Amino acid sequence: MSDRIVVGSLAGAFGVLGEVRLKSFCADPEAIADYVPLSTEDGRIFRQIVLTGQTAGSLVARIDGILTKEDADALKGLALYADRARLPALPDDEYYHADLIGLEVVDTGGASLGRVKAVLNHGAGDILEVLPPGASDTVLLPFTDAAVPTVDLAAGRIVADPPLGLFGDD
Repeated sequence: MSDRIVVGSLAGAFGVLGEVRLKSFCADPEAIADYVPLSTEDGRIFRQIVLTGQTAGSLVARIDGILTKEDADALKGLALYADRARLPALPDDEYYHADLIGLEVVDTGGASLGRVKAVLNHGAGDILEVLPPGASDTVLLPFTDAAVPTVDLAAGRIVADPPLGLFGDD
């Protein structure tokens, strides 16, 4: 498990005075400001986030070190990480997406179906993007109790009972 979790991303400028559009991946979107300092992949650290409003699909914020529209636009798409220790503990049946990526997926008989490449959510619930062994195309597995009855983080695996035909079986 990683010591850092992606909690949001910068989505470009909002206006011309250095405010940014901020996409929060937190259950309570405004909680992202509670997890500062936030860092980027390249080590940049943001110690202060002041939420100033909302716009369609994102928050509006002032972030230390971002003073102009150009500063904000230059950071568009940048992922923001929080230290895991600052995040709340999750119930037994909830997981941080970062903890699922890379896990082996096996069927109920123990045969390998692949590894989790990504966790997607397009509004209707989480979907595991699984790369089967030796394949170049991924399979999208619904992350539901029926299709994924067991997640065993300690063992580093997910037991899946996918819908018939999803992984090419008849």
